Formats: sequence, C-alpha cells, structure tokens
Amino acid sequence: MSTSTHTERRDATLAPLVVMKDVGKSYGNVEALRGVNLEVYAGEVTCVLGDNGAGKSTLIKIMAGLHEHSAGTFEVNGVKRHLASPRAAQALGIATVYQDLALAPLMSVWRNFFMGNERRKGLFLDAAEMRSIADAELAKMGIHIGDLDRPVGGLSGGQKQCIAIARAIYFGAKVIILDEPTAALGVKQSGVVLKYIAKARDAGLGVVFITHNPHHAYLVGNHFAILKLGRLTLDAHRDELTVDQLTAEMAGGQELAELEHELSDVQPGKTVDPDHPEAELAGPGKPRIDDAHAAEPREDEA
Repeated sequence: MSTSTHTERRDATLAPLVVMKDVGKSYGNVEALRGVNLEVYAGEVTCVLGDNGAGKSTLIKIMAGLHEHSAGTFEVNGVKRHLASPRAAQALGIATVYQDLALAPLMSVWRNFFMGNERRKGLFLDAAEMRSIADAELAKMGIHIGDLDRPVGGLSGGQKQCIAIARAIYFGAKVIILDEPTAALGVKQSGVVLKYIAKARDAGLGVVFITHNPHHAYLVGNHFAILKLGRLTLDAHRDELTVDQLTAEMAGGQELAELEHELSDVQPGKTVDPDHPEAELAGPGKPRIDDAHAAEPREDEA
C-alpha cells in the first residue's frame, strides 16, 4: 500500500483543544487506564489504536462525558474539566460518533440529521427548512444522498457514518471522536469514511480516530497513540514512523516474536490424512479413527 510523505508540522503557537495529563480511570480495583497523556489539535487527526481491552472504550467515555476520570487532569480549551454527562461534553464542542451511530433506521435522512434538535414553525416541524439545511450540509462534505426522505436504514454503512459526522459538525463540534468507524465496513466503504474524516480535518476540527487498523489510521492520521492494557505505549507524529513500524508496534514486536517461538513446532501448511490422524482428541470433536484400528488395544492397555 502506498503512503503519503506529506508530514506538515503544526504551528508551534497553536494551543491544543483537549489535553490529557496522566489520566487514569479505575473501576474498583481494576485500572482501565493508567497515566495516559494525549493532546488533540484543531486541523489534525489523532489516531488512537489498540486491541480489544486496551482501554480505547474507557478513553472515549472520559472524553465524551460518560465517565469521569479518577486520576490526572483533563483540559478542554485550557480549562480543567470533570465532564459529568455527554451534554456537558457537547456544550464544550466535543461530539462522539459511536459504532451504532444512534440513527433511527426507519426515519428519513433529514429527520435523523435533526433528531433531538428539530426546527419548528409554530406547532409543526419545519420540514422544508430541515431538508434544505441537511442537503446543504451533506453537500459540503461531498455527500449526495439524492432523496432525503428515504429511510436511513437503506443507506450503506459508509453513508450512515458520513451523515453522523456531518450532523456533529453542523451542531457545533470542535472535536469529533469516531469510534471504530471502519470496523464493520468493506474496503470501498472504508475509503468513503476515511475521505470524510480528512474533510472534517480540513474543516478545522480536531478529529480523534479510534481504530484497531493501523493501515486505515496511517492513511489519514497526523499523530498516533497506541494503548495496551490501559497504558500508552506509543506517542508519535507521522514523520517519526512508517506504516510498517506502526503495524509492528500495534502487533507488539516482542509479543509476536515470543508467539512465533512458542509455535515453532506447529509446521504451518502441513496436512494430515483424516483417516490416520496423528493426535486423538477427547470428546465429540475427536478425529474419526478406522474401526480396525479402534478395535486394537493401545500399548498402555495391553
């Protein structure tokens, strides 16, 4: 896969939108995050990578106002905050687009765009204005749905993600957190979403792209952070590593080497005659053994 060599550095005088300093989160005796440092800047894509259980979900919940951090400091626009609710985060310009998208599949595109923020004309919904605004805002992102009255459930996964992103931007987001937006998408639809992540960056937003796919991250990212078991193990700018290095860090170079050593006798590619298996498994899953062989006593039974 080819990668861009465009690695512009930010203006040194630019202040970060969000700053995490030694942030931790504990649930009883379980530490989900420990000593995490992270900065999010306007006009950049900050990619947070990690496997399941790495702490990505906890990080999202702290930034989105779902959970308060239990250690360290969390700053938004230079002010220390303890966000007590998602509404508090939204009021500060932090919007989160989750994997389930919070879209109503049977409702129209424009109704989903304004869901919870409907415009009215007297006692009735101002459908014409909401259609017009939704159409214009989606067009700014390069999204052309056609019929905005169609149910959003009939759209592709990539289109749904883009609607959720455009909606967050229109309603004042300065920082947009994207929770695994390409996880359930194919190559083409992933490309659509990555393109609109870049558009959000170009609109001056600070984008936090949560993913487990280093190749997707490297296509759009400016800064990369890797979480493992609640700790930050990598914090690097794009010009400090290649996509291969990012992939190796994500996979865990030392862990992978240990795994290869552990499996050195597995002989990948080997095939076994099912009528003459080399191993006998216990239970219903054991290989079928020829009746003639099964009738013969084993050496330890003779």
